[in-house]
Amino acid sequence: MTKKISLAIVLLFCICCLADSAFAQSISLNVGDSPTTGSTTARIFNVIMMITVLSVAPSILIMMTSFTRVVVVLSITRSALGTNSTPPNMVLISLALFLSMFIMAPTFEKAWDEGLEPMFEEKLDTMEGLEKASVPFKEFMVKNTREKDLLLFQNLSQEKPQKIEETPLKVAIPAFMISELRRAFEIGFLIYIPFLIIDMVIASILMSMGMMMLPPTVLAMPFKIIFFVLIDGWYMLAGSLINSFH
Repeated sequence: MTKKISLAIVLLFCICCLADSAFAQSISLNVGDSPTTGSTTARIFNVIMMITVLSVAPSILIMMTSFTRVVVVLSITRSALGTNSTPPNMVLISLALFLSMFIMAPTFEKAWDEGLEPMFEEKLDTMEGLEKASVPFKEFMVKNTREKDLLLFQNLSQEKPQKIEETPLKVAIPAFMISELRRAFEIGFLIYIPFLIIDMVIASILMSMGMMMLPPTVLAMPFKIIFFVLIDGWYMLAGSLINSFH
């Protein structure tokens, strides 16, 4: 499972390099004149792509997976709690990463089975394997993108795909990202309201008692924390984020 997910991430960078089929067909590597030239060329090309993806994997993860929505919601939740840097960024990003891997696991497995595995077993050539492996990611992005956002970039690019498989990545990726940001802020707004009410109640109590010099946020923080613990906030938040993609 871990191997499949790790190798599936490799395809994300490769997909972004495929501007169109004509460009893909223009790539040609020649390694000697032996009968095994094609096999050697494919292996070299795969190794180059794997090495390259190590430096850009974080950006790819952000662009084409559920990571954006998850990490933004977690960050807004921390701000609503008023705990500043607690949990630290490393903890939030790690949690967002593993939640994203859980959400994206079916997509990674489908991309592996349909494109990457046949490509590594040399049943498909490199470009054909990457094209087939990109389809599950396009399906995931289009499924979780507002039609309005998708139409915006389709109109700007003057491309009208009839099927999901025909949707170019230059349209699917930006539409998916702005749609994810919108949904993340919608979820964050709903999370923020209960904590804002607690702040208002504490501020009203302090004002009625004449304690104007005591910052309401300082006194409200423990109440917000215990409220979040009592409602089992992390459980509810993780479950809601995962279910929002189904």
